Amino acid sequence: MTFDRFLRADRRICLLRSLGCMPERRASHLVLQEVLGSLGHGISRDLLLGDLAWLEEQGLVVCDCLKPGGEGCTVATLTPRGLDVALGRAVTPGVRRPMPGDTPDPEAL
Repeated sequence: MTFDRFLRADRRICLLRSLGCMPERRASHLVLQEVLGSLGHGISRDLLLGDLAWLEEQGLVVCDCLKPGGEGCTVATLTPRGLDVALGRAVTPGVRRPMPGDTPDPEAL
């Protein structure tokens, strides 16, 4: 696995796990960008929205743009499958699996 692929897969699990900790398991791209930065993934808005679109294609999140044309705030909501991947109960190629000890109690998410 190349370093770029590893970073992308790590960003994606960070996104899923972060959404799992949010109220109603949803957050705006603005909040997610700050959270990723605090986890060592300071990325652009475009890269974040690209990751969210990819996660949506995989059925792991649902994204809603609050302003037509894609220029507004995007809100991502974790799906049940996304929660399974975040907890390590399911595998999706392109998303890093949680390491042993990483996976919190499902009640914590």
